[in-house]
Amino acid sequence: MRLSFEAVSYSYEGAAAEKKRPRSKREARRADWGNAPDALWALLDVTFTVEPGEFLGIAGHTGSGKSTLIQHMNGLVHPTEGRVLADGRDLAEKGVAHEVRQQVGLVFQYPENQLFANTVYDDVAFGPRNMKLSEDEVDRRVREGLALVGLSFDELRDRSPFDLSGGQQRRVAFAGVLAMEPEVLVLDEPVAGLDPLSREEFLGLIRDLHGGGRTVVMVSHSMEDLAALSDRILVLSEGRVFALGTPAEVFADAAALKAVGLGAPAPEAFAGELRAAGFALPRALYDERTLAADIAAQLGCASAEEPSHG
Repeated sequence: MRLSFEAVSYSYEGAAAEKKRPRSKREARRADWGNAPDALWALLDVTFTVEPGEFLGIAGHTGSGKSTLIQHMNGLVHPTEGRVLADGRDLAEKGVAHEVRQQVGLVFQYPENQLFANTVYDDVAFGPRNMKLSEDEVDRRVREGLALVGLSFDELRDRSPFDLSGGQQRRVAFAGVLAMEPEVLVLDEPVAGLDPLSREEFLGLIRDLHGGGRTVVMVSHSMEDLAALSDRILVLSEGRVFALGTPAEVFADAAALKAVGLGAPAPEAFAGELRAAGFALPRALYDERTLAADIAAQLGCASAEEPSHG
């Protein structure tokens, strides 16, 4: 599935807010999509496309519009102006968003807070049952969803999700989304609050799901995670697209990122400092392993060039 944002703007005083509050006769004559000139805009003229099979990272300072943006991806909210298209169909059109929600799985930050059923089985089965699938098909999806997140169906199916560890609860919540077999996974800070081991395991799970062919959109404050996982990174600032490109392209201008409250990944930032000190570091983007290897190579060459005094 291809998701396209075309000049999308979203105001907190947009159509939904307009319909909920009393309006004067003068306001009632204004089109429902209209906004007051001083309205507070969460997104402004955002245009980009999520290509099938790609991993798109989304970064930005707190309040930059990241969470609002991803809620547009399965029609939870609709733009005040512009369009969001799923394979060319406008999510604001009648019935389209409902269909798209079965193909675009949105996982909120701390998804374990949305667990509600008495058993793990019923929680994971909730989405497939809402899709009016047969019980045999629901059962298959629950088993596969739990397997994908590394949980035992036989051990956990009848347990209360509230008796599980925090990491297990998050996996159950994630399994409930995967059981709907979405083409696109949209993740809002998926490893927030996890301990280091659970964090690395969960990132590995996300990497594997993408490797299996799913499109992934991930919001994260960790530049290291986005650099390691993303094909492209979208940076938001004050609701606008500040940058969009490969990790190497986005992190090439550390000063520009710093100006909008972000930083390059630590290895890449250190590589920039070393380049300024005279090191020849040729890679466009560094992680800890590649930076250590190239520093060692530089130091080895320098040592080999030193004259012998023996």
